[in-house]
Amino acid sequence: MNREKLLKELLYQVRLGEDSRYEFKRVEIKGSKIKGPSQKELADEMAAFANQKGGYLVLGVDDKTRSVFGIPTDMLDAVQQRLKAAASDTVEPPLPIATQLLELPDAHGEPKNIVHVTIDKSLFVHSSQGRYLHRVAESCQPMRQDYLARLMMQRSQARMIWLDERPVPGTQADDLDPTLYRKFLREAAQPEHTQLRKLRMLVKDDDDVEKLSVSGVLLGTPNPSQWLPNAYIQAVCYGGEERDSDEQLDAMDFAGPLDQQVAGALAFVEKNQRVAARKLLGREDVPQYSLTAVFEALVNAVAHRDYDIYGAHIRLHMFADRLVLCSPGALVNTMEVDELSDRQASRNQVITSLLARCPFEHGAINRSHVMDKRGEGVPVILNESLALSGLRPEYQMVGEELQLTIFAAKAQPYRS
Repeated sequence: MNREKLLKELLYQVRLGEDSRYEFKRVEIKGSKIKGPSQKELADEMAAFANQKGGYLVLGVDDKTRSVFGIPTDMLDAVQQRLKAAASDTVEPPLPIATQLLELPDAHGEPKNIVHVTIDKSLFVHSSQGRYLHRVAESCQPMRQDYLARLMMQRSQARMIWLDERPVPGTQADDLDPTLYRKFLREAAQPEHTQLRKLRMLVKDDDDVEKLSVSGVLLGTPNPSQWLPNAYIQAVCYGGEERDSDEQLDAMDFAGPLDQQVAGALAFVEKNQRVAARKLLGREDVPQYSLTAVFEALVNAVAHRDYDIYGAHIRLHMFADRLVLCSPGALVNTMEVDELSDRQASRNQVITSLLARCPFEHGAINRSHVMDKRGEGVPVILNESLALSGLRPEYQMVGEELQLTIFAAKAQPYRS
């Protein structure tokens, strides 16, 4: 909704008062502190909206008198911080919200600051301070046990579709970047919009409104973390064999589209790995890691990780003697760690299909596209790394995280 239309709708709603979709809160300031509403009050309202069909929380408008009182400019940051704390610390599981600073005229026509908060319908059932609330007319009320049980069943069933096909709240078709999504299209005679729907980059939510899917966000937008905050790779290089901030040599986060995350993290390893030398018939440079193996490991990590785990991201840590790659999510379809080289299973079917269409160029990688769907990734990781270092890489589950350790190659110092 554009700004002009939003302001017009807000003025209309203020005149009518609260309803099932709008909640107004007057912000009370005492000295330099916010007296009300409390963080707990805000959390209650946001959780109730998320458990229903979503809604809007407007701070700076009195709900009883329908008067615009506004918020002092120097308190706007504090108000937004309280909102974010309520959504992330008091609501369980944490709730994504979108805030917008606007001006509405008061009774005398003077512009006043307000904060407009959008809360989308959630795929989860949220609690606030241990209570499950929903919106009834213009107020939030505790759910009855039978209602709560039905809601949890409905939302669990909604999550049973492939994660990467789920609609992402707050997105729309215009959020897709043509320079990113066109590399996935194949049918010149077919409308782009139709192809995007067939590729499941665009899907419809429960209200029949078109949204970007998780896959659409991850591969068709320049900044996926705008909607999926944990969709990035954290890369750190240490000089020693343990995590020690005093020995940290380099660090970088890669948060763009998935193919760019892979390319960035691969370049990070290439830049930071040590290269030894040995002399046979002539000088031979010996890198610590096979870039082909690292590439396959990174592709598997972004393709198969569980994007549903809140607060978890891919971690790539380089040490003097090994590289450790941690990817959120347990193995799927009863797969065990020792079966990884022999079986294929994916929780993200759309992502893997799109990565198989996504072009990739790097001098050290003999691959025209990011992903090869023949299931050869893990065998390549194991064989390439074993041939280089003499040590077989190790996979293990650590809690709800798959951890891969690739051991660094050691070479005799070069002597002329």
